[in-house]
Amino acid sequence: MDAILEIGDHLFLDSLYAALVPASPVNGSENAALRHSFSDADGGVAGSAWARDNIVRQCISILIITQIGATSLYLIFSALSYFLIFDRRLEFHPRFLKNQISQEIASSMRAVPFINILTLPFFLAEVRGKSLLYTNVDEYGWSWMVVSTVLFMIWNDFMIYWIHRLEHHPSVYKYIHKPHHKWIVPTPWAALAFHPLDGYVQSLPYHVFVFICPVQKYLYMVLFGLVQIWTIFIHDGDMISGHWLEKYINSPAHHTLHHMYFTVNYGQYFTWADSYFNSHRAPQPELDPLHEALRVMREKGLVDEKGNPIPQGKNGKGKKDE
Repeated sequence: MDAILEIGDHLFLDSLYAALVPASPVNGSENAALRHSFSDADGGVAGSAWARDNIVRQCISILIITQIGATSLYLIFSALSYFLIFDRRLEFHPRFLKNQISQEIASSMRAVPFINILTLPFFLAEVRGKSLLYTNVDEYGWSWMVVSTVLFMIWNDFMIYWIHRLEHHPSVYKYIHKPHHKWIVPTPWAALAFHPLDGYVQSLPYHVFVFICPVQKYLYMVLFGLVQIWTIFIHDGDMISGHWLEKYINSPAHHTLHHMYFTVNYGQYFTWADSYFNSHRAPQPELDPLHEALRVMREKGLVDEKGNPIPQGKNGKGKKDE
């Protein structure tokens, strides 16, 4: 977060705080001294009463950046996944809810601000130098960049597996995780559509990791962004199966089965934890929810027996029925 905050200060936050919290007007040499004390080199900006290391300013800046960042990533990549990858025939599935997409988006937009507030202490600790994030690659070497990336993925995969599985315990499920399973046939818009505590708890491994393991700060920024994109990607409903990677990667097909059958495929990136702890269910062509969606479409005269679209007349019926 310190890297993103630094970029944000240069791009717009310095000007924002200069306008909202201007420095007290002074004259002569005092004015020059004030401008120097708030210079970029000293962690501030001329014209603002709050230096960049002001804790109140940092808290507000972090909330602004996380809100803009999380919302932008969600809207951009959910839209790309929905319009380019998601099979919209799934919207005819009998368990696809009325107005589901608008509900998913609304649920996500309600959750994001609260998750940002809950995670604020972690980000604040990062920017105030309490984590093990570092800047200079030479401090640990290029090989550690690779090692820390692998450790990041292993740590997250194991921790999120158990957090996710424990959230399915009856004493917890109905209070925290059930809102996310409202979407039996999810779309990419469901990626953040959960209870704020659910999103916060499942994000804890990412935040905790940089306090127990050194990570280069720009690498962490990239990894954190990719995590958000991956969360969207596994909700795209793709049930492609039969490829060798499905034995190792927790693909969208695996997560689609998780939403349909609840107690399988808890993993984040890989299948090893599900396989070892007996919760793995391999994707199979016959489990594809598209079969049910096509059945409904055939009943409505929208596709033929082979699933090919039937041209629709002006009244919405197939031409053969006109």
